[in-house]
Order: sequence, then C-alpha cells, then structure tokens
Amino acid sequence: MRILFLAHAFNSLTQRLYVELTEAGHEVAVEFDVNDALTEEAVDLFRPELVIAPFLKRAIPEPVWRKHRCIVIHPGIPGDRGPSALDWAIARGEREWGVTALQATGDMDAGPVWAHTEFPMRDASKSSLYRHEATEAAVACVREVIARASDPAFEPAPQNDAMRGRTRPLMQQAQRAIDWRRDATGLVLRKIRAADGFPGVRDEIAGMACYLYDAHPEGSLRGEPGAVLATRDEAICRATVDGAVWITHLRRADDPAAFKLPATRVLGGLLRGVPESALAPEEKVACSTWRAIRYEESGPVGLLHFDLYNGAMGVRQCEALRRAYAHARSRPTRIIALMGGRDFWSNGIHLNLIEASEHPAEASWHNINAMNDLVRDIATTATHFTIAAMNGNAGAGGVFLALAADRVFARDGIVLNPHYKGMGNLYGSEYWTYLLPRRVGPDEARAIVENRLPIGARRASRIRLVDDCFAGDPEAFEAEVRRGAAALAGDPGFARLLAAKNARRAVDEARKPLDAYRGEELARMKLNFFGFDPSYHVARYNFVHKVARSRTPLHLATHRARAATA
Repeated sequence: MRILFLAHAFNSLTQRLYVELTEAGHEVAVEFDVNDALTEEAVDLFRPELVIAPFLKRAIPEPVWRKHRCIVIHPGIPGDRGPSALDWAIARGEREWGVTALQATGDMDAGPVWAHTEFPMRDASKSSLYRHEATEAAVACVREVIARASDPAFEPAPQNDAMRGRTRPLMQQAQRAIDWRRDATGLVLRKIRAADGFPGVRDEIAGMACYLYDAHPEGSLRGEPGAVLATRDEAICRATVDGAVWITHLRRADDPAAFKLPATRVLGGLLRGVPESALAPEEKVACSTWRAIRYEESGPVGLLHFDLYNGAMGVRQCEALRRAYAHARSRPTRIIALMGGRDFWSNGIHLNLIEASEHPAEASWHNINAMNDLVRDIATTATHFTIAAMNGNAGAGGVFLALAADRVFARDGIVLNPHYKGMGNLYGSEYWTYLLPRRVGPDEARAIVENRLPIGARRASRIRLVDDCFAGDPEAFEAEVRRGAAALAGDPGFARLLAAKNARRAVDEARKPLDAYRGEELARMKLNFFGFDPSYHVARYNFVHKVARSRTPLHLATHRARAATA
C-alpha cells in the first residue's frame, strides 16, 4: 500500500511506524507539516492510498482529508479530544489509557474511530509512556487500520457522548503548578511527569523562575518543603511535605532562547552551600533514590546501568561511565553487561551542553574524544566478555558505543539510527569506521551511514548489525539478557571464547591500529567543528532550539526526490 506520513517531525513514534510499515512491504513517504500548500503538493506528488498522521500539531488541510482517507493517531481513548491527552491522563492518575486511530474531519480529534488499543499506565513520565506503551498501541492501531482499509464492508464507529473519553483543553501552567507546602510526593511526581518533554512545570528555585523536568522519588532525605536538600550528578533534590524528589533538568523561564540543561548548571551559584549527596554506582541503598549510573552483580555477571536523560552523553557522563566501567572490569566476574536505560541506550554526544558552552567547537571536540575514550575501553577489554543490551532507542555515536561490545542484543521494537549526516553532515567518530564494517561489511556500512534512515531491531539482526533481538517489554528483555549472560558465563568453553575474542582483537590491531581509525575520523571531525563549513553548528542550533524544518529531507520525501529527477 502507498502510505504518506504527515508529521510535525520525524519523532520516535513516526520512526517506529516507518520501520514497521516498510518492513511489512508498504511504500512509505514522509512529508513534514510546514504549510497547507506543501502538504497538498505532497499528496498530489505521491498519490497515496492512505494518509497517516502519527504526530501533528495542527489540523490536516480540508482539501486533503476530503479527497483522501486520512487517519490521525491520537494518544487518547475514544472520545478523548484535545492536545494534552497524556498530560491529563497522568495528572488524573488514570489506571488505563490508550491510543485511537480516527479519521480526519473538520473537527480536531472528532472523526470516526478506525481502531483503538488500551494499555495499563505505569508510574512514569509522559515521554516514557509515549515511547513505550503509546507507541506499541499506535503500532497495533495502524496495523488494524491497514487491514480494515482493504475491507469494503468496514465502517468506522462515530464518536459519541457515551464514550469514556472527554474533550479537554490544553493544560495550562496554572493547572500544573506545584504547591510545595501542600502537595505530597506522589502528586509532585505526577505533575512533573505529566509535563516532561514539553512544556515542563513552571516553578521558582532560589528566586529563579524555571521549568522542571524529569523527577524521581527520594526515600531518605527530608527537609523544609520546597527547599533544595542536595545535589547529585548535576541533579537537585527538593523536599516535599512527606519526602523528597530528584529533579534532573531545568529550563530558565526568563529567557525565551533558553533550553533544557542539567539542573545544577542552570542554578549555578544559587546552590552555594547545598551539599553534594554522592552515591557510587556500586553502592547499595535500602530505599528509593536516583542516580544516573548504577552497577550490580549477579554471580559471574556484572551489570552496568546508565539511564541518561534523552540518552545524551556529555564529557562528565562519559568520564563517570568510564570510571564505573573500570570498576566493573576490576571485579572477579566473567561478563560485563552494558544495560543502558529503559528509554534510551545512548544518543552520543550531548548537543545541549555543547550549545550552552562558550566555545561550542572546543566543547564538541572534548565531547567526541570523551566518547572515543569510553568506546576504546570497551573494545579493548581483555579480562571480560562484554554484552551490550539495547533496551531503548539509540542514535549516532550511541549505536557505535554498543558495537564496541562483543555481543549486541536489541529489544524488538527499538529504533536505531547508526548515522551522523543528519546533524549537518557530521562525519562521526567512536571508531565507527572499524566497528561497523567488521559487523556488516563495507558495502552495507556505507549504505547505512549514507541512507540516514532508522533501522528496526529485526532488520538490524538480519544484517548482523546486532547479534539477536528479543521480543517483549523492557522487563522481559532485561530478564532474557540476564539469563543469557549467566548461561554464557557458565559455559565450559568460556575460556576459549574469551581467548578467541582477544586473538581477533590482536589480529585487527596488527592489521590497522585503533589509533589509526581514531586519527582518521577525528581529522574529518575537526573540519566539521573548526572548518569553514558551518553546517554542523547550524544543525545543532536548530536541533537544540527546536527550530521547525522549512522542508522535508529528500531521503524521507521520496515523492519529492523522484519529482526532482524527473
């Protein structure tokens, strides 16, 4: 089927649906919602049998939905209408929620229902629910829509007042506001989680107006409600009436150009006198708390978790992870499993921190070298067998960080973007010119980095980008990795396996040293960072400041690519 995606951006849901439908044999093109004229032109060029809107911020133009069957993916149950669907569901403490595929009409979210799927709600942020439960439900809905689109007898169900969903307005900051002297920890968490990603919860800390993001419960620290009790890994801990919460990121409210940054970097000197509550990755705790990096052992297997906000890895995160990895390597275990986080494995260098620095080119250089140091540590580990367990999405250098491990496993449903060119034609480093071709071969490696398209876990397994993919939710995936790692550690032939991997590394090093790959890559990166072409700096600025695209890239808008060459 010829399917056109209309989307505000190529976000995680749009990418997942793109992967699913292209894998199923459908011809899919993407058009960014820039204006009505371009949308109408895209439809005329592609002549779709079905239009799907996975992520829009405004209505589909009337000439389009009147001429073509247009299906909107709405993150709410049937009858739910409005732009803050998940926000309200989290804030109200809904136990179950869902995704509805409805036909576009003249009224937003009011068209007849083609499919809907419900799911239980976790105690999690809006962003996490969107990436997991809502995305899986959307995939199920779209599959059902495509099947029903071929059935001439199918009639979508009109929405009516008997449905559980209701029309709700855009949630305002007045409805998100936290009363630190009255709101219990659970309510504070719900309010911040309901605004995570966008728009955040407007608040004030030490006289600074800011927006709060990414909150986690704290089980032991206590203090005056609203007070900042401690810092840890650039996050702050604030007291509530019955406990405390960690808040990892803030955005200044008094600067329209401000963007999200680690909390302590935003507050700076306003935190003078606030103690650092350090917690080593391997330290055991008896109550709930937050830390970015955590290490645990299960018999002969060491598991290193790194749950970094949006998967971004700045210099500080890379160095902290290197120290934690060095500790794991010093332990009398056989296997180190690199677990990443639930939402992301890694997305490479930290573009927000780079953009916020006084000298972005130098900050970029330091960040890519810190990533390279970490990748090299993993790739040259001789004492342990290493496993990368990709439970969440990964992009750019984050994918190649995983490829440094001896075995790479991916959860079925995640999306990988193993390329850099979308960020202003970056060449990339993280030893990708060694790690990628040795897995998939030089021709496939070249195609991957040039195509700039997302790759699903199943295809990644077929082309040997990863060793295997496992179906299931994040908990089931982690359990499978733990079982597999334990079995491998107990294999009678483990010593031979370890010797064989070290022998292969020695052969590769003799053929071409890792330093040579790094030097060649960094020579190209130096031109990206310090050369005359500003493409990387422009692309980074646009990404960080969320500047809307003025056109759809031709590798997504295949209808436009064909028209350009006709």
